Amino acid sequence: MTAVASPRRWLFVLTILVGSFLLFLVQPMVARMVLPRLGGAPAVWNSAMLVYQALLLGGYAYAHWLGRFAVRRQAAIHIALLLAAALWLPIGIAQLPPPAPGQEALWVPLLLAASIGPVFFAVAAQAPLMQRWFAADPRAGDPYMLYAASNLGSFAGLISYPALVEPALPLAVQSWGWSAGYALLVLLVAASAAARWRGGADMAGDGGGAEARPTVRHQLRWLLIAAVPSGLMLSTTTHLTTDIVAMPLLWVLPLGLYLLSFVIAFAPRAPARIAIVIAPAVLLGVGGLALLSTGGAAMLIAIASLGMLFVVATALHAHLYDLRPAPRYLTLFYLVMSAGGVLGGLFAALAAPLLFDWVYEHPLLVLAAALLLPLPPLLAWEKWTHLSAGATRIMVALFVLIALFASFHLVRTWTGEFAGPALLWGGFIFAIGLLVTRWRWAYATVLALLMVGLGGWSTLHDSLSDMRVRSYFGVYTVTDDPWRHQRRLAHGTTLHGLQRTDAGHELDPTTYYGPQSGVGLALDRIEALAGPGASVGIVGLGAGTLSCYRRPGQHWTIFEIDPVMVDIARDPTKFTFLSRCAPHAPVVIGDARLQIAGQPAGRFDILVIDAFSSDAIPLHLLTREAIGIYARALKPDGLLLIHISNRFFNLEPVLDAEAKARGWAAAIRNDPAGRGDDPDMLTRSSWVALAATPQRLAQLTGPLKSADKAHEDGAWIALAGRPHFDRWTDDYASTLPILYWNHIFFGRSE
Repeated sequence: MTAVASPRRWLFVLTILVGSFLLFLVQPMVARMVLPRLGGAPAVWNSAMLVYQALLLGGYAYAHWLGRFAVRRQAAIHIALLLAAALWLPIGIAQLPPPAPGQEALWVPLLLAASIGPVFFAVAAQAPLMQRWFAADPRAGDPYMLYAASNLGSFAGLISYPALVEPALPLAVQSWGWSAGYALLVLLVAASAAARWRGGADMAGDGGGAEARPTVRHQLRWLLIAAVPSGLMLSTTTHLTTDIVAMPLLWVLPLGLYLLSFVIAFAPRAPARIAIVIAPAVLLGVGGLALLSTGGAAMLIAIASLGMLFVVATALHAHLYDLRPAPRYLTLFYLVMSAGGVLGGLFAALAAPLLFDWVYEHPLLVLAAALLLPLPPLLAWEKWTHLSAGATRIMVALFVLIALFASFHLVRTWTGEFAGPALLWGGFIFAIGLLVTRWRWAYATVLALLMVGLGGWSTLHDSLSDMRVRSYFGVYTVTDDPWRHQRRLAHGTTLHGLQRTDAGHELDPTTYYGPQSGVGLALDRIEALAGPGASVGIVGLGAGTLSCYRRPGQHWTIFEIDPVMVDIARDPTKFTFLSRCAPHAPVVIGDARLQIAGQPAGRFDILVIDAFSSDAIPLHLLTREAIGIYARALKPDGLLLIHISNRFFNLEPVLDAEAKARGWAAAIRNDPAGRGDDPDMLTRSSWVALAATPQRLAQLTGPLKSADKAHEDGAWIALAGRPHFDRWTDDYASTLPILYWNHIFFGRSE
């Protein structure tokens, strides 16, 4: 009698772990590769995620289709596909012509699909396929447990990129290393096929059984439950990367927590049950802030949002696990789950920016979660009070009316701060929400009332006032403050421009661009530095503040990536800097790096880089290649000014290393906030000036001062470099060494 081989669970677990690790390692790696071409806007990452979800859906559909064949034939087809996809290795970015302005939402997915589509598709199929092959042996046990291993590998791959891979390896080495991992995966898939091939599993790997096929209604339920966490992950990403900084290090956090939620939901059940119990209270407490559009940069709110995403996603995915079908329908289950992920991605990444002028997808997805979550009764007061069913319904309706009354008072007392009456009214509504958790309609209604009360009314009012607009690159809000005589432009919650409205001061430079700022000192002396016909390039339009440093006879060119920003700056009903100071200055729309590369060599006397992406300059504008493009566009004695003010990254070592590598001279001007006669109009700023020779730089800065005199009028000091700091290139740049960790956790003291 022939001995029967073991199920070899370890082999299938290892294959799934390696494949999922590679799948989610390549996501941030490709996002890093495309930075020089796309920049770091939050929507770029969301577009990338949509491509990944679509390719994942395609891979799952392919695995489901393969299930109709015997395991031997499945193995032959899949290994052939893996070998064919290897033609796209090593990983690189396809050479496509740049998009026309406004076409980024379609061009970004096309670029990513052309770059890694076949490889990602082939690897995406292996997780459900390996589970199906595993289940082909009747002694193997529940294959759904392997999905926890799949997502554990995904989580490890995602987190290892910013923590280990990006800081240690240039992109070229990363790409070849990933290719080596792909070769290992092909060998493991072949070994897994051999384990079932020799085991006699000639029938289609469906695990046997005669269970009825899940109904369409059942599948629709899977679809919706899978869609909400996917969309919520992307809407949380938009919130984080708009209000903090658009860097891959932060992009991976919501996705990492989303993946980790699968690990807990599909693993042993105790942690998942805890998530189900606490999710309604967490969703009520943190989801109540989902309509808040002020103060969103506070790390406490950001961390709470990540916590809510994790708990709610775990609870929903655990509910999905409870609804799983028999193993023979495993690939159908994963196919519908993946389709739900794509549905959530389509809503958050493509539909929402077109439909809404603010991130309204986030509160909508929070409410959708409230409609789908399992809602265990937290406080069974109706049993304690022995009320009849009719009396209980009346009490629930009364609670909702009280919450409506409280929400009205919360709107009246809300000042943007969690203190005083607002805190009391908000806590009162939260308590009512806990009392009605068992009744879904009442729970969702109270959650919506809490959203409206905690800043939501103000958010809705700004939309109705036509002072907010949304584009592919962000949400812009124009607000008036008559008491301070200000009109402000915000990108998310980051100040992007400010104009005085008191008579005679409308054209005064404000915020980061005051007369004593580094850029103010430079632009105010253009004629002395470069003559009356100086040529000036400005990267980043904002409200157009810098244009009022222009003098007759000078030739200014402005570069701006977002057409919506150009519309705002040119609209005299919003801001008048551009229309009054430089109405005929050409504005070149497109990524500044690409557009400057197309300019004639030696065109500019002064080039100003002020390309904020929320609270930081995009990384791809500070690499060796980017600075080389600026150097080519400058005249031999040209001056380069770079704005590096932000809360979370110390960019001085980056520019110091670049200046030393080029043999350039560099200095920094740190202008404190609140100077002069109108302290509310000026903002703390840090500007770096670079020139090819110390003599040329000294014409702007004069003798450099010591660091303790940095705040004196007109004081420039030497850059604070670091020994052995690695120069940033398109191939290698790590943000971890320059991160202000204390600012992330404790905020920045002014």
